[in-house]
Amino acid sequence: MQALMVQGTGSGVGKSWLCTALCRLAARRGLRVVPFKAQNMSNNAAPARMLDGGWGEIGRAQAAQAFACGQEPHVDMNPILLKPVSERGSEVVVSGRSVGTMLARDYRARRAEWWEAVTGAYARLDADLVIIEGAGSPAEINLRAGDLVNMTMAHHADAPVLLVGDIDRGGVFAALYGTLALLDEADRARVRGLLINRFRGDPEILRPGIAPFEARVGLPVRGVVPYRPDIAIEEEDSQDIRSSVGTVDICVLRLPTVANFTDLGALAREPGVGVRYEIDAERVGTSDLLVLPGSRDTEADMRWMRARGLDRVVLAAAARQTPILGLCGGLQMLGRRLGDQAGLDLLPVETAYAEEKRVRPVAGLTCAGWLLPAGLTVEGYEIHHGRTASVSPLVHLKTPDGAPDGAIQGLVAGTYLHGLLDSAPVRQALVAALRVRRGLDSAAPSPERDRLAACDAAADLVERHVDLTGLLPAAKVSGGRAA
Repeated sequence: MQALMVQGTGSGVGKSWLCTALCRLAARRGLRVVPFKAQNMSNNAAPARMLDGGWGEIGRAQAAQAFACGQEPHVDMNPILLKPVSERGSEVVVSGRSVGTMLARDYRARRAEWWEAVTGAYARLDADLVIIEGAGSPAEINLRAGDLVNMTMAHHADAPVLLVGDIDRGGVFAALYGTLALLDEADRARVRGLLINRFRGDPEILRPGIAPFEARVGLPVRGVVPYRPDIAIEEEDSQDIRSSVGTVDICVLRLPTVANFTDLGALAREPGVGVRYEIDAERVGTSDLLVLPGSRDTEADMRWMRARGLDRVVLAAAARQTPILGLCGGLQMLGRRLGDQAGLDLLPVETAYAEEKRVRPVAGLTCAGWLLPAGLTVEGYEIHHGRTASVSPLVHLKTPDGAPDGAIQGLVAGTYLHGLLDSAPVRQALVAALRVRRGLDSAAPSPERDRLAACDAAADLVERHVDLTGLLPAAKVSGGRAA
């Protein structure tokens, strides 16, 4: 089983995006390809099949990469998921199932146990090619002894490494050079090429620097990948949150433990729609829609909102008839109670917390009310500990009992369904309703943005701008458009 690994000079340099592109490129060549990330730190999670056939959690980036491969997400693709709950601690999810919350030092003390989970998952993969994603930077010398996800994994998989730097941040040559300089000889030998990512402008301006840089480091720059923010691949973590500006103004409260913010990604890409993330009460202002997103620690984030006066901002928005949407943890906050504390009392629901987390893909139909017409099909997933009885639901799930989900009260609504706005009809109906409230033409101007088309566009870009000679197995089809 051949492997190729993508590591970076730091977090947020585009590793996940490039891995998705490579997954799609290999799948189009007829290869059976799967993604793998040994350890992922992210509150963006997605459901994946567990060994017993049930549903567990992996990082959403690996689920997106599995989609690009044409594979069903499986927990072996991301055996360890760390979901931060504070600056020093995280919920630890192993093989899809939570094993509790740990401080960093306690987690590190059990490295041998985690390495066994990583190597066991990797051994169970069945593919022609594994696209392995690193985390952060391999040059964090204080972390090298306990590494599970970067060079330790590259050695275990006997994988060549592409090292990626982000030129859009500036200082890309220094970042690549410094990373290589801090690697020991054995780790440095794993690196088979360098990538310069997110280049804007005329490549001829960059060209004079490449040859002397290659001579200095003794490695080839295998590609300069143009910056294409229009090719939307789902983000891994909150470092990738970006605001946009549009005629329709949607304000999202950026909670300290915001989770699954990808719920708003497709909405932010609608023409004429701006999605901004705010943490200060005075910056929220008046918007067309106020969103309370998912939260990793809903009760703590509710206390944070009160400390910053954001609870009063939400109540004032409701009083002036601003539409409000709560997603997962946001639904809980909008209710009367969540756990042991009072909620915002804008929805007639209460939330109790169960020990067992509910993780499952779901589908359903929208109900009449709020800003959406009834009968629109939605597909998504649930990941939550909370149990909230639904009254006047937003969605009826397609389960044997037709279970209701969420709640509506006037212009306030909430749902547990992650992915509600990934559905083009739902998203465009919402945008049309918001436009009408602004006195604008209701026509939604955008076509559906197909996930596979985005993956193909990313693959096309990498195929055109990156020399992958000797790094991928021989193609099993010609023409490059299989799978």
